[in-house]
Amino acid sequence: MDLVVPSDDLAAAWRDAHAEWGPGFHEDGFGLTADDDVESAQGFSDWVERLRVDAECTYRWIVAGERVLGGVALRHDSHEFAERLGHIGYGVRPSERGRGVASRAVREVLRLAGDVGMTRVTAVCEASNVASIATLTRAGGERVECIGSAVRFRIPVHPIFCA
Repeated sequence: MDLVVPSDDLAAAWRDAHAEWGPGFHEDGFGLTADDDVESAQGFSDWVERLRVDAECTYRWIVAGERVLGGVALRHDSHEFAERLGHIGYGVRPSERGRGVASRAVREVLRLAGDVGMTRVTAVCEASNVASIATLTRAGGERVECIGSAVRFRIPVHPIFCA
């Protein structure tokens, strides 16, 4: 499993993952919005380019072989939604859940956080999302608050993650 920069070369594999989630733009970690056209070749290419040049967020796709397993995003401190939504957002396609994919992706994105000089990150998930709570806790996350149905974690970026 690797975290890779979004690429037009993975269009078919990404669409396969997207179809597994079902219609909409709810896959966390992909930076997909209602305005993105991921069905046409040009729209997909435009979306991938937007992800690649975003100076406030680092996007990576979780890939094994030629299969897209999910996506992860690292919002930098300057990102307008980092405080409210957290620095890390991720999603794993339904057929790959429960296999450690999210845990490995979070560990790798913590390395990326260290590379851009971050010393801690926050992550937010639904209080009912037991799998994400376990993933964030395993990554060293400390629950800092509950706001409505959301739980906020603070995760230190240890030097071990950056080595």
